[in-house]
Amino acid sequence: MTSSQTVPTTDAVREALARVQDPEIRRPITELGMVKDVTVGENGVVDVAVYLTVAGCPLRDKITKDVTSAVSALPGVREVRVELDVMSDEQRTELRRRLRGDSTDPVIPFAQPGSLTRVYCVASGKGGVGKSSVTVNLAAAMAARGLSVGVVDADIYGHSIPRMLGSTGRPTKVETMIMPPQAHGVKVISIGQFTPGNTPVVWRGPMLHRALQQFLADVFWGDLDVLLLDLPPGTGDVAISVAQLIPNAEILVVTTPQQAAAEVAERAGAIALQTHQRLAGVIENMSWLEMPDGTRMDVFGSGGGQTVAESLTRAVGSDVPLLGQVPLDPRLREAGDAGQPLVLSDPEAPAAAVLRDVAKRLSTRSRGLAGRLLSVSPAGR
Repeated sequence: MTSSQTVPTTDAVREALARVQDPEIRRPITELGMVKDVTVGENGVVDVAVYLTVAGCPLRDKITKDVTSAVSALPGVREVRVELDVMSDEQRTELRRRLRGDSTDPVIPFAQPGSLTRVYCVASGKGGVGKSSVTVNLAAAMAARGLSVGVVDADIYGHSIPRMLGSTGRPTKVETMIMPPQAHGVKVISIGQFTPGNTPVVWRGPMLHRALQQFLADVFWGDLDVLLLDLPPGTGDVAISVAQLIPNAEILVVTTPQQAAAEVAERAGAIALQTHQRLAGVIENMSWLEMPDGTRMDVFGSGGGQTVAESLTRAVGSDVPLLGQVPLDPRLREAGDAGQPLVLSDPEAPAAAVLRDVAKRLSTRSRGLAGRLLSVSPAGR
C-alpha cells in the first residue's frame, strides 16, 4: 500500500489537471471551470469529478483518458477514478462569458480591427478545378507546421470538405456557441455536418448569407492563425457575403492550365477590384501528368495559371504571384476520398510537395499593409 507521505496533495492533482485541455476549446479544464471536485485517498486512489459542457459530449472518452493519464503520472497515485457530470445552464452561461465576454450579439472575430488571423478565400471561376482539394491540403499542411487552422466549407450547395478532410464528428452546441469538430489538427465547419445523409441544400441568397454569418460568428474558433474558406465556384452570393462579412479576407484563385478555365478564373479574381480585397495569388492545379519515362503530358494544356496571374497583376496594379503548379496525380484524388490529405499521407509526392510549399509561403507572409488593397479613394473623386 502507498504510504500517506507519498500521496500527492489536492493542489498537486489540480496542477496536473491544469495541463489537461478541453479537446474542443483547447484551453485547460481548470481554467474553464470543468473540474468539479478532487479527492485524494490515503491509499493512493484519486477521485476526479469533471463537468462536461453538454450531456452528449462526443469527446467524453478523450477527456476521461487525458485526466487519467495526467493524474496517474503523479508520484504515489495508485488509481484514478473519473466521474463525469454535466454543466448546469448557469455554468454554461459563465463558460460562454469566459470565452466570448458579456456580449450576446454574434461578433465575427476575424473582422475586428485587432484580429491577427490570416483569412484566405479559396475561389475559382468554375467547378471541377480542384478547389476543395487545394483547400484541405493547404489546411492540413499549415496545421502540420504547428499553426492553429480552421476551414469554413462555404460551398453550401456542393459541400465536400468534411469527407476530404476526414472529419466525421458533429458540432457541439454550448449555449449560443458552436464547437467545431477537428480532423488532422484542423477545425472544420460545414453545412454537411448539420444535414442528414446526403440531403441537398435548397436555399436562396439570404439563407446562404445567414449560414455563412453563423459559421463565422457563432462557431467558437479560438485563436486561429489561419482561416481558409472554400468558396463555391463563380462570383455569386457567397463571394459577395464574404466581402461584406470579412472585408480583410484575401483571395486565392485556383485554376487549371486550360485557357477556357483561366478566362473564367480571371473573372473570379477580378471581383477583388470591386470588393477591395487583396489577391494573395494564383494556384494552378492539374498542371501536367508525369509519365513513366519522366516526360510530362499537358493533359489540360499549359500556361493558364501564369496567364491569370499576369492578367490580375495588371488589373489590380500590384503583384499577384503564381504560387505553385500542382501536377495531376491520382493519389491526390484518392487521398481526398479517403479523408487523408496527400500532404500528410504521402508528403513527398510531387503534388504534395508543391502544396506544402504554397502553405509555407502563405503562412509566413508578412502581415504588413504593403500590397493590400485599401478602401480609400483619392481626394476629389
